[in-house]
Amino acid sequence: MNHLIVALFLVLLVQEKCFLVQVKASGNGGFITTRGTHFILNNNPYFANGFNAYWLMYVASDPSQRSKVSAAFQEATSHGLTVSRTWAFSDGGYRPLQFAPGSYNEQMFKGLDFVIAEARRYGIKLILSLANNYESFGGKKQYVNWAKSRGQYLTSDDDFFRNSVVKGFYKNHIRTVLNRYNTFTGILYKNDPTIMAWELMNEPRCTSDPSGRTIQAWIMEMASYVKSIDRNHLLEAGLEGFYGQTTPQRTHLNPAGYNIGTDFIANNLVPGIDFATLHSYPDIWLSSSNEQDQLAFMNTWLDTHIQDAQYMLRKPLLVTEFGKSWKDSGFSPYKRDVLFNNVYFKIYSSAKHGGPAAGGLFWQLLTEGMDSFRDGYDIILSQSPTTANVIAQESRKLHLIQKIFARMWNMDRWRRARAARRGDQWHGRNRGRHIGN
Repeated sequence: MNHLIVALFLVLLVQEKCFLVQVKASGNGGFITTRGTHFILNNNPYFANGFNAYWLMYVASDPSQRSKVSAAFQEATSHGLTVSRTWAFSDGGYRPLQFAPGSYNEQMFKGLDFVIAEARRYGIKLILSLANNYESFGGKKQYVNWAKSRGQYLTSDDDFFRNSVVKGFYKNHIRTVLNRYNTFTGILYKNDPTIMAWELMNEPRCTSDPSGRTIQAWIMEMASYVKSIDRNHLLEAGLEGFYGQTTPQRTHLNPAGYNIGTDFIANNLVPGIDFATLHSYPDIWLSSSNEQDQLAFMNTWLDTHIQDAQYMLRKPLLVTEFGKSWKDSGFSPYKRDVLFNNVYFKIYSSAKHGGPAAGGLFWQLLTEGMDSFRDGYDIILSQSPTTANVIAQESRKLHLIQKIFARMWNMDRWRRARAARRGDQWHGRNRGRHIGN
């Protein structure tokens, strides 16, 4: 088997120059599913290099700005990026998607319609997040405030996870988004394979219940609700990866002060959750540590979660957020490239050995003329040539692995089909004959 992998790898290396054309030409196919610890697309293993771009719907809601979405997708595909994670929420405040519970801004929804249609055109899969833990774009605080305005006595933003009225508001949003008719494609969101997965919430946290029971119950309830509407798409919870009480031997790996009511193992074992997610921000979580300690933490963080996805969860894993801020003291593009290379190496090493890590999505991709969206972690590919090269190399390597495994799987299917045909022929030749004594 090892010789076969090496041989296939050498053959595929010859085809490397055609890589970007092949990625674009392959389109984004059907629905992505899972089989054990692997993503599957069109009955073959699926690996993906990707990016975050939370701003896509917001920008696309202004038709005069939609060219920025198109430019970002074009630049992404030219570097082999095939998955984008973005917001399908904007609750209250300025230019919301949801003015009030059940009251929607059609102009903003048309922006999301355009994003999905444009992603389809560029062969990009989307992970759409349905709510925010933080106040940015409304978040759980806005939901709680809506409930308060309707007479609910609530004392904490964490009541988002507990109060039946608030949960009803959120379920209505799930139902509205999943059943949305796309005005550009004519396809209901729940029927569109351009969407890879739904995300329950961006980085859910419930600090008022560090036991983890509150968020566990909420994930179970909401995962079941999503699946009752949409069985086509994958679902993930939006977790950062912090360990909880089900694995006390792992909690020492959490950065200090991050006992925030989630449990990487228990939360991802919920039946409706199809794959695990992981975020990694050592420059934030270990801000008082030096670069070497931060990299050491990150490497252990990735290794442990990949191992647990393989042997405890038995589900695929995506690193859905990571990055390094140019606002950090002593920042240099080289230091960012080192961090990206470390993350990508862990993913690649797992993928090439058949492990559960299937890709990474850096935070965040911008395009020219978006200075107001710069947060320190932003990357404009045309302005960051060394980082862009690191990103493109990872895309290329994952694409080659995908082709290798696809050929291996197809060869295995062919062998099994041939064996089955021989068996049928044998039975046909011996039908009616007396076999044995």
